[in-house]
This record gives sequence, structure tokens and C-alpha cells, in this order.
Amino acid sequence: MTRLDRFLTVDDFMKVAERRVPRMFFQYADSGAYTEGTYRDNSADFGKIRLEQRVGRDIAGRSLTTTMLGRTVSMPLALAPTGAAGMQAADGEIKAARAAEKAGIIFTLSTVSICSIEDVAAATSVPFWFQFYVRKDRDFNERLIDRARAAKCGAIVVTLDCQLGGQRHKDVRNGLTVPLKMTPKFVAEMAMKPRWSLAMLRTRHRTFGNFAGHVPGATTVAALAEWMSQQDDLTLTWTDLLWIKKRFGGPLVVKGILHPDDAREAVAHGADAIIVSNHGGRQLDGAPSTIRVLPRIVDAVGGKCEIYLDSGVRSGHDMLKAVALGARAVFIGRPFLYGLGVAGEAGVDRVIDIIRAEADTTLGLMGETDVTTLGAHNIESNDLIAPHGH
Repeated sequence: MTRLDRFLTVDDFMKVAERRVPRMFFQYADSGAYTEGTYRDNSADFGKIRLEQRVGRDIAGRSLTTTMLGRTVSMPLALAPTGAAGMQAADGEIKAARAAEKAGIIFTLSTVSICSIEDVAAATSVPFWFQFYVRKDRDFNERLIDRARAAKCGAIVVTLDCQLGGQRHKDVRNGLTVPLKMTPKFVAEMAMKPRWSLAMLRTRHRTFGNFAGHVPGATTVAALAEWMSQQDDLTLTWTDLLWIKKRFGGPLVVKGILHPDDAREAVAHGADAIIVSNHGGRQLDGAPSTIRVLPRIVDAVGGKCEIYLDSGVRSGHDMLKAVALGARAVFIGRPFLYGLGVAGEAGVDRVIDIIRAEADTTLGLMGETDVTTLGAHNIESNDLIAPHGH
């Protein structure tokens, strides 16, 4: 049995997950587009930001509690939508959602999850958010939105930076396809990962749950894969947000914002919140890191909606840096996937606990007691984060 108390950082989980999860699935999560330059910059640029240390203050009563779209959360952290989390560990989305619920933070389910909206809703008792990829098939889109509403999802998160898929070379080299090809190499690797393989044999969740059974005529995995491959909507524009929000009937979050003008457009078209995101460096290679552009996005929005950030967050320190620079909260993807790969739900519990403990200690050492009062005064001047006009 894994001694999770020996895991002290997100990086500890990453190293063990790489050994326990089949290579193609681990690298599907742990990869960026093309040169992976943006993927690396996301984390590296957090490391260039320095926190102000203040002393001589009463720091006995510290609080990480904040709110996201009116919901009280135990800290400014949420679990990001990640495709095929159920391939890092059997029933992965359900396990991650349960961990988030216990921790008092928000879980976001991806459109391309393994466990369906209904699966996660049946396994949890608090609302989760649903991330929505707009497909060409308007009827399918409407049914999917209706399912999210029926599951009482707390918000719909529309991702705008994925109309085309940035190529991840690792996926191509690993032969990752839908449906999976049971090559001798892959079968041999599964034999070397017995814990993962046995768990997958025991679950019924092994395909894309939000699509399987919901696409007329797609009665086989191959047919479903063919339909999915032809459904990228290259005509998606800002005006589509209006009907999505009306159909859903609840808060709209827009994900994939890196430019101030796009932030303004999102607000103008009904966004209640935006996520400053470059898709974890998985789309436009060469795009700036999210923490680099955050201050200018905050300046552009001017408090008209909540601002969140993902991509590159690996610690409680990173979380507080983003909050000090204007984010209401941050989302993590790969860190919780590493936790799933190591120990399922308990692994996600431990990752969340690590980030919480790091943030609590860091808050105190900054001389602060309330995460909601953090601001630019907590950050040492740094050219990396200097806002500039657009």
C-alpha cells in the first residue's frame, strides 16, 4: 500500500505516476504542443515571481476561504476539466469529483471525460461545473447542455482555444488513437502495470461517457470515434456564447483567454467569469504563460467578472502568487491527474492537502491572514509581471 504521507510535492506524485500509468496515457496528460515551450514556460514563469516577506504581525488566525461565483470554497483552488481523466485511473473523474467535494473545492468535468455527466452526478452530492466543447452538431450540443442543466451543474465552462488541436508529438509517437489499437507493445505494457489493468477491467467506464449512446447511428467505438473526429466547429464565435448561456440558464465561464481584447469580448457576451488559460501549453506553442498575461487581463476586465487562471500551477505558492496578481482562484489539471495515477481518490486528496498546507504556511510567512486581501503589495516588483497596454 502506498504511503502517501511520504509524498511532499506535486513533483513527487508526477514521478511515481509515470511508473504506474501506461506510457501513452501518462504522456497524454504530461505533454505540450510541438516544442512544449509554452508548457515549460507556464511553470517556469511562476518561479520568476517573488513574494514579499513581512514580519512582526499577528498571523495566528489564517483563512484561505473565498468564493467562486457566489459559492464558498475552502481555498482559491479548483480542479480543471481534463480529457480522459478516467484513463489515469479507473473511474478517475468520479474519484476526483469526490476528492474535490471532501476538500470543499469545485470540480469541473470535461466534455471528453470517460465518466459521464450522469455518472459523476450520481456519485456526488454538491454541484460540479461542466466544461463544454461546442460541436458542429447543434442538436447534440443542445442535448449536452440540457444534460448538464439536468445534473444541476453549477456553471458551464466554454473552452474557446481548442477549435483546432495542437499536435502533441508524444501522442503520435505513442500511437494514441481512438479506438485504442491493442498492439503487442501496448498489451505488454499493460501486463507490466497490473494494478492499473485490473482496475480498468473492473470498471464499465472505458469510453467517452458523454458521447457513447448519445450520438445517433454511432453504435460502435469506431463509429463514435469517426463522428467525434469530424465535429470540430471552426465557425465558433463570440455570438455563440449567448445561446449557450440562455440554453444552460446558469453562470457562464469562458476558458482560453490570453489577450485583453478577448477578455473584454467575453464580458460583453455574457461571461460571468473567465479562465486565463493556454490549455496547459497543449495548443498554441509559443503563446505566453498565463501568469505573465494575468495582470493585463485583470486591468482590461476592471472587475466586471471573476478571473481565474490555469496552466502551470504546481504549488500553494503558485496559487497565492496568482491571487495576489488578481485571480480569484486557480485551476489545477496535471497535479490531480498525477494523484489519480498514483493512488486514485486518495492520491487526489493528498495533492489537494499538499497545496493547502503550502498555501497556509506561505500566507503566514508573507505576514497575511486572509487570502482575499492579497494584492500587488504582496509581490516584489518584477519585469515579468509588469502590465502593459494593448
